[in-house]
Amino acid sequence: MPTPSLAALPIRRLTFRDLTACADLSEDRGWPREEHKWGLLLTAGKGYGIDDPDGGLVAACAVTEYGSWERTELAAVGMVLVAERHARQGVGRRLMRHVVSVMGATPLTLYATPFGRPLYEELGFKVTGQAEMLKGHFVPSGETSQVATRAATAEDLPSILRLDEDVFGADRTALITRLPAFADQLLVAEEDSRITGYAAAWPNMDTHVVGPLIARDTETAKALVTSLAQRTDRPLRTDIDIRHEELVSWAKARGLTSVTFNAVMTFGVPDLPGDWTRRFAPLTVAAG
Repeated sequence: MPTPSLAALPIRRLTFRDLTACADLSEDRGWPREEHKWGLLLTAGKGYGIDDPDGGLVAACAVTEYGSWERTELAAVGMVLVAERHARQGVGRRLMRHVVSVMGATPLTLYATPFGRPLYEELGFKVTGQAEMLKGHFVPSGETSQVATRAATAEDLPSILRLDEDVFGADRTALITRLPAFADQLLVAEEDSRITGYAAAWPNMDTHVVGPLIARDTETAKALVTSLAQRTDRPLRTDIDIRHEELVSWAKARGLTSVTFNAVMTFGVPDLPGDWTRRFAPLTVAAG
């Protein structure tokens, strides 16, 4: 039987059962397997993929929707991957057009690498910002912060959700409620018994990724990062909105170095909702 053309292969919904195939696809493209992150995306969001008749996946991506039960207000697209043997044959374009069609009038956002950006621009995505990926072993300054931080408790979750929705501009309950199980650390900053920020550190290969990082101001963000760093021996990795110049400079002065820049892009909306001044880093660039 002749092998069907790539254009004829159906696009289907992926489930948690496809976790290994998604990780294999990441590895095929020279990325880390990131099974922990794939697990979150396939349970908190929706995966879309194309099966390879010879086994595995031709392509895959993840879409994480935010908003109320009645209406999705924003969807983040991430982990758009095409197997090396099928690259440069229009598969990624077809998969992304499918996502745009399925999501209809829902605004979309994604973080684009320099390699992927031309495709997204062709599809109508616009650059609205930029994030700098930083990585390294955190070196504390020895100074004592005036911002109080502590481990989050179950009782903090309603306050965290309210703060997150206010800052992000859309309800992310399905994602944020998974943080206690997904992350190795979940901390809050507080003043007068009021939560003024929160941050998580979750395991990704040999690093701890810092994100989300939501804070009232830069000093609060610094305190949360410092507290997370004190609780791990792994290098930290994070993606900071470059408009937060003070935090970027501070992190570099404490051992983190620049890895790459990713463009923040949107489709169907001129900019991201919410308050960027308190949104310092995403949970992951794959989910916003």
